Amino acid sequence: MNKIKDVAVAGAGIGGLTVALGLAQQGVDVTIFEQASVLAEVGAGLQMSPNAMKVLRQFGLEDTLRPYAFEPQQATIRHFKSGEYYLKAPLGQAAIDRYGAPYWHLHRADLHHVLVEACQKAGVTIQLGATVTGYQKSDQQNSVVLCLQDGSQYETDLVIGADGIRSVIREQMLGKQAPDFMGQVAWRGVVPVSKLNAIHVQPDACVWAGPGRHLVTYYLRGGEWVNFVAVEERGGWQSESWREEGDINELRSAFAGWHPEVTELLLAADSTFLWALNGRSSLRTWFQGRVVLLGDACHPMLPFMAQGAAMAIEDAYVLVASLMSKPLPDALASYEILRKPRAVRIQNMSKDNTGLYHMHGGLFGQMKLNAVKVASQFVPSAIQGKLDPVYGYDVVKAAAAWC
Repeated sequence: MNKIKDVAVAGAGIGGLTVALGLAQQGVDVTIFEQASVLAEVGAGLQMSPNAMKVLRQFGLEDTLRPYAFEPQQATIRHFKSGEYYLKAPLGQAAIDRYGAPYWHLHRADLHHVLVEACQKAGVTIQLGATVTGYQKSDQQNSVVLCLQDGSQYETDLVIGADGIRSVIREQMLGKQAPDFMGQVAWRGVVPVSKLNAIHVQPDACVWAGPGRHLVTYYLRGGEWVNFVAVEERGGWQSESWREEGDINELRSAFAGWHPEVTELLLAADSTFLWALNGRSSLRTWFQGRVVLLGDACHPMLPFMAQGAAMAIEDAYVLVASLMSKPLPDALASYEILRKPRAVRIQNMSKDNTGLYHMHGGLFGQMKLNAVKVASQFVPSAIQGKLDPVYGYDVVKAAAAWC
């Protein structure tokens, strides 16, 4: 079998690092090309659900990540003003018992740091300040050339485009097309618990649902920090940048009159970053020749199922498994066949949650939340029925059966 021996990865985000680690652990020479001059992540949290944790465990990272983790006890939805609970779904030990892996909250920078160290230990080369501009055919039949902004080139067996929603690899493969602004922006930030004297934030993965906006809170780093993601619907995004420093007073004003657990948290925040929430329609293909896409480069999604990073991690595992078990053309086809339907399904679920979290439809929106409350109290199996296909999915087993 003509297995690959050398791989170039565009992008040192969560997905790029994970796939690089998986390949390096299989003896493949991997070089990551990252345009940033310093490896750093914006201060924000990630929800690592059991489906993602199974991959991190398989790659030997669970014990290393444990000291950084916070384990929430419930997933909840609450009324923006009264604090009434619409949903209480057990996590903690219940998640481990039901899904076979924990549900953890991690600081993005901590996961990124652990992945970088694991990659370096496994022999991955990480080139910083290396901006990828595209790829081209090689004179050699079994290789492809990655092109860099400084004019240099790197010949390799395979190029993996893990370079995010504005991927230059995707653009060359499928044509130039700006991402779709999804009509929403998100403020993100962290607050040290030591600053929260007036309130106690519940140790849950909590969604505060309100008219035209919602806010998510959860703990990080063993409970030392509270992470928040505040989402507001907007008609347009005027900035040329997709991410910028946010106005903390504008954020506080947008959520004025909400429950004290929200307003006091935002009052304690010193700064925030503002993101435009963008997306793309399903791509017609994820690969071309010896080039393949991964993560946000091929399936960006709204964060309303907290599965963006998890999907990139799942992608990484399947791509590695496919490449290690099949010749290249079949491997890339198998990767897309196994991953695309699930990624599209999670994209749609995330988009559908907008109406629920933002009380779309006035009274009808309130009725939908009340229906969730009734189901949560009296028919919890209905709630689990929605979460089980997401959290209970075992990509390690799925890849073993498929690949």
